Amino acid sequence: MKTDHLLIMRFSAMGDVAMLVPVVSSLAKQYPDLRITVLSRPFARPFFDELAPNVGFMEADLKGEYHGVSGLNALYRRLVAKNFTAIADMHNILRSSYLRMRFNLGRYRVEHIDKHRRLRRQLISQKDKKLQQLPTSFENYADVLARLGYPIKLDFESIFPPTGANLRPVLDSIGEKKMFQQWIGIAPFAAHSGKIYPVEKMEMVIAEIIRRHPSCRIMLFGGGQKEMDVLNDWCNRYKNCLNVSALLGSLQQEMIVMSQLDTMVSMDSANMHLASICGTRVVSVWGATHPYAGFMGWNQSVDDAVQLDMPCRPCSIYGNRPCLRGDYACLNNIDPVAIADRVEEGLKS
Repeated sequence: MKTDHLLIMRFSAMGDVAMLVPVVSSLAKQYPDLRITVLSRPFARPFFDELAPNVGFMEADLKGEYHGVSGLNALYRRLVAKNFTAIADMHNILRSSYLRMRFNLGRYRVEHIDKHRRLRRQLISQKDKKLQQLPTSFENYADVLARLGYPIKLDFESIFPPTGANLRPVLDSIGEKKMFQQWIGIAPFAAHSGKIYPVEKMEMVIAEIIRRHPSCRIMLFGGGQKEMDVLNDWCNRYKNCLNVSALLGSLQQEMIVMSQLDTMVSMDSANMHLASICGTRVVSVWGATHPYAGFMGWNQSVDDAVQLDMPCRPCSIYGNRPCLRGDYACLNNIDPVAIADRVEEGLKS
């Protein structure tokens, strides 16, 4: 009897791929005889390599080796050799649609994600805005699986044990966690301006947290030279701060540290999702975007989403549109103390 072998495709940004993890993990556990292969960009390998015995990972560089129609045809031939029995397109863009078309011609079972574009337009509209919760990415992914004949119950907790990952691989870089210390992560950046809390105000958040917890350690996460300059400047001025991203050598090591944080403070960004799949509580800061769009981190509370009620919010699904007012008041008017207070609530609980 032929074993079912499911291909799951998602090529997008890190946060979107990280949101696949709770879904794939739940699927693998509830269908242990199902072979699952996740096809994504190379960065995503640490998410899936050790997720479950029946989950494999396959990387595809669509901007390099598999660029263009000829590259996609080569990728398709490689995929056909894996003897898949069903295809889940969790991205639904031009390139994944082309692969989907090829699989459809080959009479495979194929389904793709519904991104609810009409509902998204209504959510960000400045006329007749409908401020309502849209299906989450987790629900959208699970819906694709259900249509392929694999309904699941989302029961994921973390890619690490309940106590968090073993810190041994990173001890030389960051040291051990003392019993009396709070470890608080700060990930102050995002891909777009509409999602970034002003740097000078985030520094005020850091100063307030340190004032309340003088023995805490602030673990800073970011990438790119400009971001590193900001993080290093904070480290020079606050002895509690540690630029983790500069000290560690891989995404896997950063996630090990995230799993041991007492709280992460993040924008609506990839780091929110990375910390979430590590089982860590996240205080998230929202500006142009909104949790109603369905991109809240896995298992996070809406009470920990720091945001302002404004008639223009949300004005963007991804935070990539210019501010309609021109002043990003949705971010600039958030009180740093309000963020520190949400961190405090979590530390108390």
